[in-house]
Order: sequence, then C-alpha cells, then structure tokens
Amino acid sequence: MTIGINATAALKQPRTGVEQYTYQLIKHLTMLPEARKHRFLLYVRPGSTFDFSLPDNFIVKELKWSLPIFWTQVRLAWEMWRRPPEILFIPVHILPLFAPKNSVVTIHGLEYEYFPKHYPWLHRWYLRWSTRRAVKHAAKIIAISECTKQDLVKFYEAAAKKIEVVYHGIDIEKHKFQNPNYKQNTNSKIQKDKPYILYLGRVETKKNIQGLLDAYKILKEEYGVPHQLVLAGVPGYGYQEIKLKIENCKLEIKELGYVTEEEKRYLLSNADVFLFPSFYEGFGLPVLEAQAAGVPAVISLTSCLPEVAGEGALYVNPQNSAQIAEAVKKVIDDSVLRDRLRQLGLENTRRFSWELCAKKTLEALKDACESL
Repeated sequence: MTIGINATAALKQPRTGVEQYTYQLIKHLTMLPEARKHRFLLYVRPGSTFDFSLPDNFIVKELKWSLPIFWTQVRLAWEMWRRPPEILFIPVHILPLFAPKNSVVTIHGLEYEYFPKHYPWLHRWYLRWSTRRAVKHAAKIIAISECTKQDLVKFYEAAAKKIEVVYHGIDIEKHKFQNPNYKQNTNSKIQKDKPYILYLGRVETKKNIQGLLDAYKILKEEYGVPHQLVLAGVPGYGYQEIKLKIENCKLEIKELGYVTEEEKRYLLSNADVFLFPSFYEGFGLPVLEAQAAGVPAVISLTSCLPEVAGEGALYVNPQNSAQIAEAVKKVIDDSVLRDRLRQLGLENTRRFSWELCAKKTLEALKDACESL
C-alpha cells in the first residue's frame, strides 16, 4: 500500500499542538515494524528536512510552489490529481481540492463552534468549510478524543462509524527528565527565590487567560500566596487584550513566550501547580506533560479534559475564577492532596504513547483502504 502524508506541519518551527502531533506521528511510524510493508510519500515544501532518519520506504516528495499560501489547496491538490497515492493522510484536517476518495483526515477539535468569538471571522469560516468538506469526502476521520468525535456527530452530522478515536501520545521518560543546564537560562526569567504557578500553552482568549489572571489576583490579594505566575507559550488571538490585563494587574506575572522542549521540562518539573483553565480543548497535551513531570494539575471540567486527565487532576469551572483560585490554594496547602494528584497523574499518563498513536493510525489507514 502506498500512503501519502501531508508532512508540512511536522517541519514547522516552533512546533506546537498539531505540528508536534504530526512530527511525533511520522517519527513513530518510521519505527513500526508493520509500517515496513508499506510505502510512504511525505509531501513537503522545497528545502524541508527531517531531523530523524527515514527508512528506505519513506520517500520525501518536495512540491515546488512559489507562493507562501495555497500550497495545500493548489499545489498538493495538483499532485493528487496527477499522481494520487492509494491512501492520502492529512494530519491537520484540511483536505486539499481534488483529494482522492481514499483520504483520511485528523480533526483536532471544534473549539470554534463553542466559542466563535475567539476566532477571526475568516479563520472561523475556513475551519467550518474545511471540516464540513472533510466529513463529507474523507473515507475515514481520526478524532483525537471521544469528545471531538461526539462534536463531529453533533455539529456536522458525521457518521459515527466513519470516525476512529486515536489519542495523542507522550514520552513519559522524556518529560520526567530534568536538564540542569537549563536551570539558569530558564529560571533567570523568574525570581529564583520564589515558587511559581505555571500555565503552558498558547496565550490567547480561548484558553481563558483572563479568567486565569482573575484567579491569580484572588490568590495574591485574598489568600496571600507567595507564588509567581508564569505564562509559557506564544501569543495567540486576543493577545493585546490579555497583555493590557497583565499590565493592569501589577502582580508577579512572567511571560516567557515560546520555550524549548528542555526548557518546558524544567519549568514543569519545578512548578508547584500546573494551572490550565481552558474553555475547550480537542485533547490537552500540556496536561499530560504536566502529569508526566509530576506536577499537581488544576484544570477545567470541560470538553475532553476529564477524558484525558482521568483522576489525576483537580477540576474547576473555567467560568468561576474564585473556584479556580480556591482549588489552587488547596493544592498549595495540602501535601496529601499534592501527592495523590502526582501519583494518579503519573498512572494516567501510562495510557498514552506515540507508538500506540502510530499503530492505531496505521490501522485506520489500512481500514480506509480495505473499505473502498
């Protein structure tokens, strides 16, 4: 079987969210013995290179295109019209024009349906159009959680039998690792003599950063906690509004922007609490990363987060900043609770691996081919 993969997201820097998913998925597909039976075509832009070795059955196909936009909808589509593979796999939900009928698409979440105001109108329109098209034309859809699967049925009337749930993975040992060489580099951005509460993810309105800031204000002014608040992640939609709120808070809030994988592991390993009160997540990989690092987590009781985090987190209503603050204070004060959350969190992460994600994805690709 020849499997074509839109691999462009795997080569983007910095890698967040769907880019990390695509990168890890392709990397672990190359390691699967059962993948050796198949031929993989990795469609990329010119000049792209992978930082891991590719077996002989993984062939990089550079598709030349002079414009910075429309690569998927024009250049990849043209390739599909001229030389379609037996199966086309799109890890980032946007099916190209002229996509072959034997296509498989991963859908990463439907946040824009629940919180449309947190998306620019053109982006929201494109997400709806591309999701509707994927539901209609793809032979099979991979949803990254049961929650996402149910949302596809709810909003797009997708056939449940057409949807396969395949969770993201995590390298538990990797996230347990703490590199002392990064202690000075990362910690120089925060006060070394103070503990901190950590948020990790894109800094944007749909992640409920405003509610997080309100909760932190309560923690400082009403509970008197000594902790700093550290926000690690690149700015997203609505950041200017968030930045103004941060400036008006006049509290110990440190923005680190993008952090490397090793910096991230250090920050997680030394945080007292991981706080993630997002309104909606398709999967919530930062929560698993925090659990793997042994950080007690306070997260939203919304969307897929209970499904992913299991019993290894303290859940809150993201609309209630007072409740968020109370939960964080409880974790800070209660050592028994902290130890329980750490233990349950570590146990929970054992359900997930990139190897399992790659295996189940390959099975879905084979099922799509056999069903046609």
